[in-house]
Amino acid sequence: MIHSMTGYARREISGDWGTAVWEIRSVNQRYLETYWRMPENFRGLEPQLRDKIRKQLQRGKVENNLRFESNQHQQGELKLNKTLANQLIQSAEWVQQQSGGQINPVDILRWPGVMETPEQDTDTISQELVTAWQETVTDFIASRASEGDKIQTMIETRLNTITEQAAFVRSRLPQVIEWQREKLRTRLSEVMAELDEGRVEQEIILLAQKLDVAEELDRLDAHVSETYAILKKGGPCGRRLDFMMQEFNREANTLASKSIDAEITKAAVELKVLIEQMREQIQNIE
Repeated sequence: MIHSMTGYARREISGDWGTAVWEIRSVNQRYLETYWRMPENFRGLEPQLRDKIRKQLQRGKVENNLRFESNQHQQGELKLNKTLANQLIQSAEWVQQQSGGQINPVDILRWPGVMETPEQDTDTISQELVTAWQETVTDFIASRASEGDKIQTMIETRLNTITEQAAFVRSRLPQVIEWQREKLRTRLSEVMAELDEGRVEQEIILLAQKLDVAEELDRLDAHVSETYAILKKGGPCGRRLDFMMQEFNREANTLASKSIDAEITKAAVELKVLIEQMREQIQNIE
């Protein structure tokens, strides 16, 4: 099975502590790059999650986003730090005596640390977040596999068409050689009273050698077989498939340069179109 580098997954969890949403998305990238967006109080999870995802993915730009909302009703009653409040009041009274102002009790309560809420059990929450993230990764990989199946189907369709085009060119070659033979005889008859059959055959053999694309067609067939084998093996194979597209292009270009027949030229152009379509999709494969 092959995997696309494009994928998306989302998972939401909830508990007494509140709700959390993981989102993972990825796009094409030459190597594996991971990005993380999460609240600061869970930033410590990033190193272990990064190590885990690097063991499961090979390529792609992967974004991991965590949205966390705590449950305010489960945070317990507010507690007053009386010691700190008394210190603030004494300081405020001194300022009041010096300035003639008044003390606003709300300002005292707003001072950082005066009103406190019990801290949540971040260790327990972190464990649940890690579990939810791993489940999201599983969905994410399944999403990339589904995209990979679609790409593989498209590539195999193009490979079948390439095989058909190569077979057409192979069947067309004898007609082209015979047409060129007659054309050569006609031209020679215009300048020579008597034709030297031996010389004519020699010229035809030389021309046939120049026009011979059997080797290119054989290599095209071999490249098709090798590409099928790579797809069947699966795994991270994007770079290898990209190399195969270069080999396909080389044979198609040679075929086009040797062609003296409109139908074979048309077939060569069609081959290049098919190869380009595959190459574009292969850029998405891990």
